[in-house]
Amino acid sequence: MSYRRPVPMIGDASSAAERAAAPDAWALRDDLASLERVVGARRDIRRFRPDPVPDDVLTAVLTAGHRGPSVGHSQPWRFVVVTEAATRDAAALMADRCRLRQAAGMAEESARGLLDLRLEGIREAPVGVVVACDRRTPAAGVLGRATFPDADLWSCAAAIENIWLTARAHGLGLGWVTLFEPAELADLLGLPDGVETLGWLCLGWPDERPPEPGLERAGWSKRLPLEQVVMRERWTERDAPTSHLRAPEPADVVAARDRSDDLLTVPGSLGVLDAVLDRITALHAVDGRGTLVVAAADHAVTAYDISAFDPSVTADVARATREGTSMGAVAARAAGLDVELIDAGIACSRGDLVTSDALDELAYAGLLALGRERGRALVGVGPVALGEVGVGNTTVAAALAAALLDVPADEVVGRGSSADAAMLDRKRDVVTRALARVGRVPAADAVRRLGGGELAVLTGIVLGVAEEGGVIVLDGLATSVCALAAVRLEPAVAAHLVAGQRSREKAHVLVLRELGLEPLLDLRIRAGEGVGAALATGLLKDALELRRGVARTSSV
Repeated sequence: MSYRRPVPMIGDASSAAERAAAPDAWALRDDLASLERVVGARRDIRRFRPDPVPDDVLTAVLTAGHRGPSVGHSQPWRFVVVTEAATRDAAALMADRCRLRQAAGMAEESARGLLDLRLEGIREAPVGVVVACDRRTPAAGVLGRATFPDADLWSCAAAIENIWLTARAHGLGLGWVTLFEPAELADLLGLPDGVETLGWLCLGWPDERPPEPGLERAGWSKRLPLEQVVMRERWTERDAPTSHLRAPEPADVVAARDRSDDLLTVPGSLGVLDAVLDRITALHAVDGRGTLVVAAADHAVTAYDISAFDPSVTADVARATREGTSMGAVAARAAGLDVELIDAGIACSRGDLVTSDALDELAYAGLLALGRERGRALVGVGPVALGEVGVGNTTVAAALAAALLDVPADEVVGRGSSADAAMLDRKRDVVTRALARVGRVPAADAVRRLGGGELAVLTGIVLGVAEEGGVIVLDGLATSVCALAAVRLEPAVAAHLVAGQRSREKAHVLVLRELGLEPLLDLRIRAGEGVGAALATGLLKDALELRRGVARTSSV
């Protein structure tokens, strides 16, 4: 007598005999070709269209991630969906900083190669998805993690691959960005302790359709033959492959890039200038003569003999600026810029940093407000270049940079103009004592306590210009550290900044790196007064004219 096999109403209805008779019967043969195409066509996308991703498509992509395999069925992934511009801007700034930090540790040629690569599209992609791993469950409590504690992270990586392939099948592009300090990204998103990020996924409709991986096409690497990565039974030593990992709104950003893509020239032909032009064009604030704003003030810290020049030089240069004969004013005129001088405390004795704050609260509030007001008013007449005059302010700027970057005096104090070794030692001592006096100072209070009149005004100008959607061209260390103070207060300011130059001051490169900016000029300029900013603004104007005049191509 034979009996029918009980067939479960749920779960696996197949029998061992059926599986033995046809071990490949589980295959989805009709879908294999499609799967192969999707896997083969997956690409790391860096350029995106601004068009929104429909909610149902986004849900389908995230559902695929949620269906990923997880150790012990722990499902440790959490998907943080980001669409707000402020969060994207802050994340993009973090990525810019890390990119420059990595390049700084490379040989010069390798660093230039890295900086030429486009490695993220955080500002352009309409959706950001941060995959986080909730690791708060003890490893011993999850099947499979007691022996491999990091298997939860592997599970999240598998979820990302599901998301990536599903996005590709829907025609979406995805770029996986890991140019972050994990703790900074976690802090931006408010992740609790025990939850770790796996980077930022840029998701949107692609503005590129690469036939092969971008780094392969750029000549950084090529796909290894399968036989070089497959071993049988045990590890077999082979020669290791060469490492190639050597040390505004999305619509506006994309529209600006669109306008440059049809120029009769190869993409990226102007190098750093192209990236800057795309960004500032998206701000719609580059037309017009523009203005060089020079803020001037004296500093009581000169009493410690930290400058080779008499404090009276501040007033002399300020007067020449008014008359149009200072270096900054002449450079501005050559660049077609108007000049505005702001007296932020000439011949005014205030705190000396070592024993007292640079500014009291009332004076600081007034100067910051003055700068903010002038910054807002100047946006309508073109880019705003910044300059400063103040004997002793390289010491002041170094102290402020040290506080904002949380580094010791030795890392930020430079020689300044005409100083000797003994004076350099005195500058270090002054900065060290000032930092010891204030301790860890909040960014919102740093300029008041360690800055000075012209730095307060310049910080206000940066904030005011950014608030009105304008473009700020920075000069040397003093203007750049003001920009850093402004970015600490409002990260979105970073999108409005252009590094006009890199000066010889030791701290300047650290500040620019923190701002995620590459300088347009590196001429070892020591002059303040906005000379470098004026020269760089003239270069930007010329480059914009070049774009307007170059022939355009057509897709037909």
